[in-house]
Amino acid sequence: MENAMQNPVPHTERQHWIGVLARARRNELQPFEDALRDIEYQLIRAPEIGMTLVRGRMGGNGAPFNVGEMSVTRCVVRLADGRTGYSYLAGRDKVHAELAALADAHLQGVQQRHWLTEMITPLAASQAERRAQKEAETAATKVEFFTLVRGEN
Repeated sequence: MENAMQNPVPHTERQHWIGVLARARRNELQPFEDALRDIEYQLIRAPEIGMTLVRGRMGGNGAPFNVGEMSVTRCVVRLADGRTGYSYLAGRDKVHAELAALADAHLQGVQQRHWLTEMITPLAASQAERRAQKEAETAATKVEFFTLVRGEN
C-alpha cells in the first residue's frame, strides 16, 4: 500500500482515463476483463443504477435550463493494496461500471504505463475516430441559411 500511494496521479491524467473508460463500449473492455479481475478486490459500492439531471445552456452560454434526466451507473472498488477505483457512466451497464472502476484502480499502480499503452490509448483513438466520423456525417447534412434583404416599399 505504501508504494501505491507514494506517487499520486496528476488530476488531469486521471480525469482523461476515467472519461475514456466511461465512453468506452462494454465490448471494448471485455478483452481486458480477465486481467482486470485477476486481483483480489472488494466492492466498496457495488454497481448501481440511478438517475441524474442533465442541464443545458441555450447557445452554449445562455441561462442554464433542465434538459431532462438520464440513467447512470456507478461503482467503487478497492484493491487488496488499497488503491481505490471509481466509475460513473451513462447508461445501465453494471458490468461496464465494475470493469471501468477496476481499470481506474489498476491505472493508479506500478503497471500504469502498461494499462495506458494497452487499453487507454487504443480506446481513446477508437473514440476519436468515431467522433470524427460522426462529425463528418453531420457536416454532410449541414444546411446554410441566408436572408434576402428586400428594399423598402
